[in-house]
Amino acid sequence: MTKSETTKTKGADYDAVIIGAGFGGLYSVYKLRDEQGLNVLGFDSAGDVGGTWYWNRYPGAVSDTESYVYRYSFSGELLQKGRWKTRYLTQPEILDYMNEVADHYDLRRSYQFGTKVTATHFDDVAGLWKVTTDKGQTVTAKYLITGLGLLSAVNKPNFKGIDSFKGQIMHTGAWAQDANLEGKRVGVIGTGSTGVQVIIATAPIAKHLTVFQRSAQYVVPIGNTPQSAEVIAEQKANYDDIWKQVKSSVVAFGFEESTIPAETASEEVRNAVFEAAWQRGGGFYFMFGTFCDIATSQIANDAAANFIKTKITQIVKDPVLAKTLTPKDIYAKRPLCGNNYYDVYNRDNVTLADVKADPIAEFTPSGIRLQSGAEHELDVVIFATGFDAVDGNYTRIDMRGRNGVTMREKWKDGPLGYLGMMETDFPNFFMILGPNGPFTNLPPSIETQVEWIAETIEMMEAKGRASIEPTEAARDEWVGLCRTIADMTLFPKAESWIFGANSPGKKNVVMFYMAGLGNYRNAIGAVKDGGYQTMVFDRANALV
Repeated sequence: MTKSETTKTKGADYDAVIIGAGFGGLYSVYKLRDEQGLNVLGFDSAGDVGGTWYWNRYPGAVSDTESYVYRYSFSGELLQKGRWKTRYLTQPEILDYMNEVADHYDLRRSYQFGTKVTATHFDDVAGLWKVTTDKGQTVTAKYLITGLGLLSAVNKPNFKGIDSFKGQIMHTGAWAQDANLEGKRVGVIGTGSTGVQVIIATAPIAKHLTVFQRSAQYVVPIGNTPQSAEVIAEQKANYDDIWKQVKSSVVAFGFEESTIPAETASEEVRNAVFEAAWQRGGGFYFMFGTFCDIATSQIANDAAANFIKTKITQIVKDPVLAKTLTPKDIYAKRPLCGNNYYDVYNRDNVTLADVKADPIAEFTPSGIRLQSGAEHELDVVIFATGFDAVDGNYTRIDMRGRNGVTMREKWKDGPLGYLGMMETDFPNFFMILGPNGPFTNLPPSIETQVEWIAETIEMMEAKGRASIEPTEAARDEWVGLCRTIADMTLFPKAESWIFGANSPGKKNVVMFYMAGLGNYRNAIGAVKDGGYQTMVFDRANALV
């Protein structure tokens, strides 16, 4: 960390404070420090860069976005230097890439690692943000940018007797680096995206694996095939066209989304298309690359769901197990994929516990007891129970805006947020992947938001503005739009973390803009091009 740069904001320690050293935080430091010459300070509780990929080191951790688009697009030099061998990147490969970015732009010198931000208070008199850390330090800045991550506030259920368990307990989002699962009796609680990956990776090495399943999942193959040097060279040569397509698409995963409805296709055609997608692999491809209406038409959704259900009965040898593994709800959650997931349950060393039918009653010193009295003896318990998604980190920090209003109070009935980046009564405050932002492959959305934030700050500095915040009317209109769009899909009908259903006591609310990255870029671009008419500038001065 250095303080040698000149701060342009009078009376402030820094021009901007950035929380987080993941994709969003690193790019923010680059944009504001290197391109605009601002004096910035970054904080991260981790020991180094990486964000979610620093913490999620569990076995089998892999991105399900294709390697050539799970990266920044802004640097042609970095794109050409990119290294990958398979269709998808593993956690170590992603972390290596992020370290390479940090090295290339010397980003670490603007960070203080191993430091957790505990409070962010806006000072109405000074017009500055006061940021306090767990080290007891407080710094001030004109702008506050949070790259806290969508999926980083761990959701760990508090079961009865959990402290009595003599074995090891870990959450996938805070993995113990010295963890060793080989030859152990392992229990995995949760079967979402992370749970699927952990289960697949753990089954071959554990003495015995017990999967505690609350909800059966639709899981298609991942298809993580080797990529030839010729294919990679072709991808690198076509990056201009690739990024143009990604940034104008819906889910931004690098494939052309289907424009053909399943609803009007014959059963023969549907199954042929689904089978080809099954052989190709990819969760988002199966949902959005096969037909255009799986997320919006019940008929199309049923066709996709029934195809996967048939696969389960064909793969799983025990018909009772197959029935337990067969989802009963609609196919409208974050699409999952994994290598031979259902085959895992054909192994002699794997047990499936249906905790919806027979819930977990308590932890015991030697394992987990279900309500029926059945006890599973375990050496290690892995919580793959996900995160308090989207807004969790914001409500866990003591965040206070104008006149001391707290984020917890503002979002007590569910997260709000304007454009997924701002909130009323929080001047000069910008969220990366905040509530009601796009539901897509994340790096392109992160870049989109950071660039908009940087352009807005550049405008503020050029015009000598003291503060910017959205109007309440604009915020409410945006939240309403997100709800309207979500209601046009089937997603709200399924219990999913996308709407907060995995966190006890959390209200089921819309937290994403689900009309795609291309439409999102147009919407936020219109705000900027329209002269920020949805914003209030220099509000404190206007009230004098």
